[in-house]
Amino acid sequence: MKNLFSKRLLGTAVGAVLLAGSVSCTKDLDREPFYGLNTESVYKDPQNIRDVLAKLYGGLVTTGRGTNNDGATGNPDVKADDEGASSYLRQLWVSQELPTDEAVIAWGDGAIQDLNTLKWSSNNNYNQLMYSRIFFQLTLCNEFIRETSDENLNRRGISGQDLAKVQQYRAEARFLRALSYYHALDLFGNPPFVTEADTPGKFLPEQTDRPKLFAYVESELKAVEAILPAPRQNEYGRADKAAAWTLLSRLYLNAEVYISQPRYNDAITYAKKVIDEGGYALAPSYPNLFLADNNLTSKSEMIMAVINDGVRIRSFGGTTFLVHASIGGRMNPLDYGVKEGWGGLRATKNLPLLFGNVTQSVPDKRALFFTPGQRLDINNLTSFNNGYAVTKWQNVTSDGKIGSDPGQTFADTDFPLFRLADVYLMYAEATLRGGNGDQGKALQYVNALRQRAYGNTSGNVNTLTLDFLLDERARELYWEGYRRTDLIRFKKFTGSSYIWPWKGGQAAGDGVVMEERTLYPIPSSDLGANPKLKQNPGY
Repeated sequence: MKNLFSKRLLGTAVGAVLLAGSVSCTKDLDREPFYGLNTESVYKDPQNIRDVLAKLYGGLVTTGRGTNNDGATGNPDVKADDEGASSYLRQLWVSQELPTDEAVIAWGDGAIQDLNTLKWSSNNNYNQLMYSRIFFQLTLCNEFIRETSDENLNRRGISGQDLAKVQQYRAEARFLRALSYYHALDLFGNPPFVTEADTPGKFLPEQTDRPKLFAYVESELKAVEAILPAPRQNEYGRADKAAAWTLLSRLYLNAEVYISQPRYNDAITYAKKVIDEGGYALAPSYPNLFLADNNLTSKSEMIMAVINDGVRIRSFGGTTFLVHASIGGRMNPLDYGVKEGWGGLRATKNLPLLFGNVTQSVPDKRALFFTPGQRLDINNLTSFNNGYAVTKWQNVTSDGKIGSDPGQTFADTDFPLFRLADVYLMYAEATLRGGNGDQGKALQYVNALRQRAYGNTSGNVNTLTLDFLLDERARELYWEGYRRTDLIRFKKFTGSSYIWPWKGGQAAGDGVVMEERTLYPIPSSDLGANPKLKQNPGY
């Protein structure tokens, strides 16, 4: 069972602080949410404010306002043909994994197949869903931050310990806003920009650019760092100082992509803070990180997790999507804690080959694949048996019990948005790229991951190279939503220096992918609604 805060994530009368209808940033980013209760009555009560904060966290996985047991509320935040596909976490995963060497999906929808082949256009509805979900989340965060200003709290008579609590909640909302703007920076580069300082009303948001947005995310994370709780002192699933440090380290590691300036010393500084001051430790078992009780077995490694709960937080996004969509062919769904598979996600051959021949026993326990009835090569993208299945995400506990949902549909497995293993790898990479880190510690951190994977020191390496680290990031972090950003940073995403099946549209991969594909397009619907916006190059 998850903590009390997680019970609020699905929605309560107070916590359902949502916009109605579809979200387009140019129409709704500047618009006040509608409330089931009067705004003043909501924000004068600290418990109500906490409930609204829970909705902000819930916005990373839930899809609407209702609490129907089937996971489809019928009253979604963002309009979509399939409400489950509109989940923030699901669309982030799709955007980060499907255009890479780690995953393909079998479903015949042309728009999603365009992600497999890097052939999307500005009319791609999955691109639109990710964009809309980011800006819906930003709208909610802006409203929360606006209503919890010191001036408004004082006017409403909130003082003493209640004031301190709400000021922390506001810092968490600013962190969540910075997280969404980081995703906008990484995926879209040059989005429209609005904060709580922009009075709600009918106006067209101005477009920002990567350097300005980079500076804003950086400044916000540094500003809330002092207010957020110390590492591991907030409730599980909520942001603390270490979450801000981790996101700063990631921001700086990618600075050459975002602003054409290396910031590797800064990446090391904040990774080191997580490692030295966070009190985190690698979880004993790698597979347990992705099981239904990972909130218990792997808590020591989780810097920030997106909570999923088969009873209280139901959505066809999040890990429910990752578990179901990974099952098909000869796989027995009940072995993975659900009653059915969706026959969608598989790995391209590049991923299992990083571990060797996974049809036989391999020493690396991170190689979690199902191969019977599956072929290594993918000649047909829409056939599930083309490509090895991945068994990383499961809705069973570490002792083999199926998750809490009696209907065996919705997963309990939390999604590790930030975990210590990634921080180790960021430290090592920034050091190799010329940062002022300790080469010996970089090697030590990488070998710590390999010792967990191998169960002993037999997998240890004596030296590190950037190519090795890119492969090691795949072995450690595959299917966790990192790969597109990693490949871009390593200059492997476009061009022909690195090929994987279906890259550019051919089964063998042809590498004919232009540099402009490192950004997704601003959706054509927003371009039409806001003449202040200019399209990203190449679209």
